[in-house]
Amino acid sequence: MITVIYDGYCVLCQQTRRLTTGLDWLGRVKFLDIHQWDQVQARYPNLEYETAMGQVHVVMPSGELVGGFAGMRLLLHELPLGFPLWLLLHLPGMNWVGPQIYQLVARNRYRINRFFGVDICQDGTCKIHSTD
Repeated sequence: MITVIYDGYCVLCQQTRRLTTGLDWLGRVKFLDIHQWDQVQARYPNLEYETAMGQVHVVMPSGELVGGFAGMRLLLHELPLGFPLWLLLHLPGMNWVGPQIYQLVARNRYRINRFFGVDICQDGTCKIHSTD
């Protein structure tokens, strides 16, 4: 069983959670919204809020926290239909380009929300990563 710590205010993150839940036939993945910070902090006291807001984190059964692109690859490995995409993300060059693309999307996820007509800046959350 792995736990994914995600941004529940992010449209892309919510869609990833929905797709993962639909593909998680073996029940290997649980999700925890970063905006339930009390629960996150109680379970993972070494994770800082700013770090958690910067990228998705996957918590392995060993307790290891793996963030960003590497975490998403681990998540895909847990899903039967995610395995082919997991293999593609291990092609030569993906260790360089994958994190670059991931960080670009993660930094701009609230702008992407607005593109889809979702402006959910509660308590100044969007200001963390938006430079508008």
